[in-house]
This record gives sequence, structure tokens and C-alpha cells, in this order.
Amino acid sequence: MPLNRRALVAAAMDLLDEKGAEALTMRNLASRVDRKVASLYNHVSGRPELVELIRAEIVASIDTEPFAKDPWNVALERWARSYGAAFGAHPASIRLLATTPIRDASTYVMYERVVDGLARGGWPAGEAVAVMRTVEAFVLGAALDMIAPADLLTPDAPATDLPAIRRALAPEHATTSSAAAAFELGLTALLDGLTERLARLCEDRACSAGG
Repeated sequence: MPLNRRALVAAAMDLLDEKGAEALTMRNLASRVDRKVASLYNHVSGRPELVELIRAEIVASIDTEPFAKDPWNVALERWARSYGAAFGAHPASIRLLATTPIRDASTYVMYERVVDGLARGGWPAGEAVAVMRTVEAFVLGAALDMIAPADLLTPDAPATDLPAIRRALAPEHATTSSAAAAFELGLTALLDGLTERLARLCEDRACSAGG
């Protein structure tokens, strides 16, 4: 079967999803596509470029359109949900992409749209990136929580002399203590907190806290 860059990236993402970041080596990838390692360098310069191509593939599925038309807080929520869905589909990529320098141009295009939307909503340039990174950090952590084993927290695991956590983990609270519920609560609290912070910042200068 002919091999091109797109097919190679797809194979790399499958390898990453199935085996994890440690398994993403040029040798393992060559074996997966039934090629010699040297032949892969006809398509990518090496693992660092491959990682950035994977980043670009994931970023391509993240929606930034709301920043062009919606208030900053609405756009930020929609972006957070889209971001979570994109990385939730490839959770093994989170640690890899969160710990490597970002060189992919499309990622910076995404960041440009987010920061520009925040700036038009009234956020000062000095805090816009921090806002963006705060949301990213929450979403990536939540994405990992979403794929945690169903028995990560169980009411019978804590010792009997820990009644508060045992009661909170009781079956009747399963819906409100789930990873999905934690995501909704955390995202709401985060957006509420950011909205309050922007309002305080706006007390001392002219800006539009609503976008």
C-alpha cells in the first residue's frame, strides 16, 4: 500500500491511542506500516515533527468559530467543550502534547482566535494567555478523569473510619459524583470565577465584561 504523510500520521495516532506515548517511536511506527525506518524520513524529519503533525490533526477538530461571533464567556465554554472532546478521543496524546514545545502553526492560529476573542471581550493582553491556559489545564485534566476506570472511586474502598467519603460515594450519589458531573461543575465554576475577575478588572478601566 502506498504511504504518504497523512497515512503515516494516521498510523502514528493509532499507535499512540493503542500503546501510549512511550510506544510512539520511529521504529515501532515503521513496523506498524510495514516499512523500514529509513523510509519514514521521506515523509517526516523525525519524531518531533511527527508529534507536531499529531497535534495539528487534533487541533483541526477543535471549534474556534464562536470567538468570531459570541461573547467571550460563551465562546470560551464552547471552545472548552470542543477541546475536551478532541483530546478525549485521543487521551494518550495529552501527556505527550502537554510536555513538548508547541511548534505547529495551526495551534497558534487557534490560540490567536481565542486570545483575540478574549481581548475583544475586555481581557487585558497580560491575562488573556493565562485565561486560555487555565481552561486548557482544566479540560485536559477532566479528559483524563473521563477515561478513568469506572471503579476508580468506590464506596467500599475507604476504611470504615472514613464515613464522610463513604457517604459521598454511596450509589445514590453516583450521578452527581461522576467524572461528567465534575466536569460540568468545574467548568461552570471556572467560567463564573473568570467572569467575576473580569468584572473586578473593569471597575478600574473602561471595558466590556460581556464581550
